[in-house]
Amino acid sequence: MEYRILGRTGVRVSPLCLGTLNFGGPTSDDDAARIVAAAVDAGINVVDTSDSYHGGRSEEAVGKALSGRRDRVVLATKVHFPTGTGPNDGGNSRLHILRACDDSLRRLNTDYIDLYQVHRPSPEIPIDETLGALTDLVKAGKVRYVGCSTHPAWMVMEALVTSERHGFVRYVSEQPPYNLLDRRIENELVPLALRHNLALLPWAPIAQGVLAGRYRLGQLLPEDSRAARQPDSIYSRRVTARGIEAGEAFVALARAHGLTPGQFALLWCKDQPAITAPVVGPRTLDHLRDLLPVLEMSLSDEQRAACDRINPPGTAIVNFHNTAAWMRTVI
Repeated sequence: MEYRILGRTGVRVSPLCLGTLNFGGPTSDDDAARIVAAAVDAGINVVDTSDSYHGGRSEEAVGKALSGRRDRVVLATKVHFPTGTGPNDGGNSRLHILRACDDSLRRLNTDYIDLYQVHRPSPEIPIDETLGALTDLVKAGKVRYVGCSTHPAWMVMEALVTSERHGFVRYVSEQPPYNLLDRRIENELVPLALRHNLALLPWAPIAQGVLAGRYRLGQLLPEDSRAARQPDSIYSRRVTARGIEAGEAFVALARAHGLTPGQFALLWCKDQPAITAPVVGPRTLDHLRDLLPVLEMSLSDEQRAACDRINPPGTAIVNFHNTAAWMRTVI
């Protein structure tokens, strides 16, 4: 397996990142530990979580699962979403970031976070306040590197310029939604990342299972899917007739190339320009085992062209930016 450089750092990371959105929720702590062990043994050395996943339970599960393995991984978590009911229990203010970092360190049972990411923008808060707080966390040894998630390209650029101007720590990564059904980051964010050496760690590379053949036109949603468990939510709104139709075409294409649909969707994302490591969030150990072979695969020109015929570059069939208040495109 060929490790990749994380942005402008000297850190080498696996071409897949283990996401833990299911930990502390549908995935038990025992299963989470088995998933982490299998991922690390296979060479995956990036584990991503957030203080907002299941009220902090995901971080706790990750902390337990990494017992004895902490030094083998680049541990990433995020800050932004509310962690309480108070007026300062969320957002990207200095007050919240400093408090939230200490809480994450406790839940993760670690002395430091390798990659601390701003989960969403706070447009009402000056970026220099956010970057100043992150800089102090790095100077205190609580954080090694910083990044952001689901930010528009102009906000990422603003942050990079502000860091340059004031000597703040610099974002080394951005974590956007990206899959064959929503390719809009290719228009601005990908060129920015290539020009300024920013790592991209996409989430939802399998399109929440739509590209894995989880859903069928005219059939009920699978009972164990997030879309079924949370009706009229951000998850259910990503399962559309147009998306399922494209997903069915993609499933047939994957099988024609001798791959499972999940493998093919992840491979496509992994080998797109500027991508460092897609975040894959298995719910079960079997889900992870199906995807691990992608670590050693490469996307061919023929496969890339066939995928482009399902959804062309820069376009979207399904809105995976539906958690981004700044996105105005209607799909």
